[in-house]
Amino acid sequence: MSTSQGALRLGIDLGGTKIAGIILDGEDAVRVERRVDTPRGDYRATVAAIAALVDALEQEAGVRGLPLGLGSPGSVVADTGRIRNANSQCLNGQPLPADLKTALGREVRIANDANCLALSEAHDGAAADAGCVFGIILGTGVGGGVVVDGQVLTGRNRLAGEWGHISLPWPTSAEFRQPPRCWCGLASCLEAWLSGPAMSADHVRRGGHELAAHDIVARAEDGERLAGATLRAWLQRVARALAMVVNLLDPDAIVVGGGLSQIRWLYSEVPKIWAEHVFASAIDTPLRAALHGDASGVRGAARLWPISAPEIDTR
Repeated sequence: MSTSQGALRLGIDLGGTKIAGIILDGEDAVRVERRVDTPRGDYRATVAAIAALVDALEQEAGVRGLPLGLGSPGSVVADTGRIRNANSQCLNGQPLPADLKTALGREVRIANDANCLALSEAHDGAAADAGCVFGIILGTGVGGGVVVDGQVLTGRNRLAGEWGHISLPWPTSAEFRQPPRCWCGLASCLEAWLSGPAMSADHVRRGGHELAAHDIVARAEDGERLAGATLRAWLQRVARALAMVVNLLDPDAIVVGGGLSQIRWLYSEVPKIWAEHVFASAIDTPLRAALHGDASGVRGAARLWPISAPEIDTR
């Protein structure tokens, strides 16, 4: 039997620890959603896990062959179709679009996970009122994405918004002397300063114990001085990094996703600090937490396809 399911879209968010899947209807309501663990460090198992998740979602929804968008770390090289610059390093150099097409029997649109977050939040999230949106992910990794008038800005080399691998601006003398090395091979990348593991490493450099970022924040809020110093330094770096974005792009809104987006001090303190570095006498750029939280990436992935689609055979 054939029925028109043109309003349904399927999104997958490929993360370092989990793979999230969702089916959205034409009114942006969630029809089905599931999560599975990411087979860390195993590319073939990752492709198989995505294919199995897609099949499970479509079986639950009673449809098949839905338009599929995938949010992934890194980006696809235009002339080779291979992934580059992913912090999930087993993906790098792999023909992910082609392998998923073979496994699923359909075309897959792939975009950087931060682009997907920005697209979701610009559509019906925290930046729905904004024409130009800069979305960032602060978590295990660090990334950025740009959406202008509802469209993802990719750039000639598909590098637009690649915020995580820009060098920390306006470094202090201590930061300049001892910059942390990033997994990409360079030193002082924003990912090496602003990610959760980066905050943990900075706390150890200050003489503290090895702690997860959320534990450092909790201790800082309880008044522990060393944890407070680590958190303040991190907020200062986020502010400088975003001041650079405002100077370059001047977005209508900046939206934050990822696990560290839950740090409430971001939204009160960073705008106070970035004013010192923005090339203007006054700045009113909104800094907002992602409205859809950790579901923003997968919702944005589903929106990589237009809302119309061909006839789909139900099971």
